Amino acid sequence: MGSDRPILIAGGGPVGVIMALALAQQNIPVHVLEAEASVNDSPRAATTHAATLEMLADLGLYNEVARRGLIEPKFRIWDRASRKLIVEFDFGVLRNDTRFPHVVQCEQHKLANMTIERLRSHPDARAEFCARVTALEQFDDRVEVVVDAALGPRKLIGSYLIGADGGRSTVRKCLDIGFEGYTHPERFLVLTTTFSFDAEYAECSRNYFSDPDEWCALFKVTGDDGQGLWRVLFPTRVNETDEQAIHEESVQGRLQRFFPKRGPYPVVHRNIYNVHQRVAACFRKGRVFLAGDAAHVNNPLGGLGLNFGIHDAVELATLIGRVLREEAPPDVLDQYDELRRPLNIEYVQQQTIANKKRLEEKDPAVREMNNAALQRTAADPVAHRAYLLRASLIESLRKRAAVRG
Repeated sequence: MGSDRPILIAGGGPVGVIMALALAQQNIPVHVLEAEASVNDSPRAATTHAATLEMLADLGLYNEVARRGLIEPKFRIWDRASRKLIVEFDFGVLRNDTRFPHVVQCEQHKLANMTIERLRSHPDARAEFCARVTALEQFDDRVEVVVDAALGPRKLIGSYLIGADGGRSTVRKCLDIGFEGYTHPERFLVLTTTFSFDAEYAECSRNYFSDPDEWCALFKVTGDDGQGLWRVLFPTRVNETDEQAIHEESVQGRLQRFFPKRGPYPVVHRNIYNVHQRVAACFRKGRVFLAGDAAHVNNPLGGLGLNFGIHDAVELATLIGRVLREEAPPDVLDQYDELRRPLNIEYVQQQTIANKKRLEEKDPAVREMNNAALQRTAADPVAHRAYLLRASLIESLRKRAAVRG
């Protein structure tokens, strides 16, 4: 290898640790630095698309992801007011395009923890918790970071640094890289219930309900015990405070208006968060790179953010490996910023913005036109496949491969 210094990774979420595993499997020393004491297990991303499943299979993770998750080949879009199905898309049409013509609903904390477990088999890989990167300095041949850990601050030296430390990324701020875009005026409320929607939605566990006043997304995960949980995602209302949104009476009212039943819903977790559409002005400065939420954030409709972050990780690990093995010149690393940033804008930002706009559209004529267009797409085998190639991010990988250096 071109350097004995480890690759330093700020952030021990799924993007950071998958980056570490992709490097470790190339026998590249790597050191993950996670600010928290453990992997965050609050409800976050869960959908893993076909293009990502291909990468996880190459890393030896697919079988465990599938075992601990829920395989779902379809998703449906409904009209809330009429309770009528607008359209169903079936990833099975991609059976000649991928080994995995489905998604797997596997919560991101499970993915992170199983990846960390794999890292333990690599002697030159380390994942350190309670270790927050607070400052960095670059040199021609190295990066030095200051780490605030349990025994006090210390300095670490690496050949490269990857900031996978989330939307509030310290690494990005240290580099003075702008985070361009906007924040949605409403927040998103996620409710997790042990109530089973299987009686009505067993045929498809990923459902989106379009409505001009209050749309909703409903999907199933297996939960830590494998018994199954359902998550329900709502937008908050104008001028609604966080306290009002998560209050028990409000929570039950939302659920009952969408899915009326006798008796209250058992809600085991509720979370509310701001939603952004932002992309870093650049993904690289010198020997420091940004990946995952540190580089780009988006609304979760379509399940694309985490997937694209994992693609960041695999892409960057591949490029760094080529450089360290002297298979390619160092300037090949420029491709990471030059290609991944526009791909995110085209395949993640545009798609998630369009998904949200379609669900919340208020103009009845536009809603009818949108629904008709979706139905025509689903009914046409060629268009159906093209739509899912894009939605699963397979198309983005093919576009990247076409310019691979």
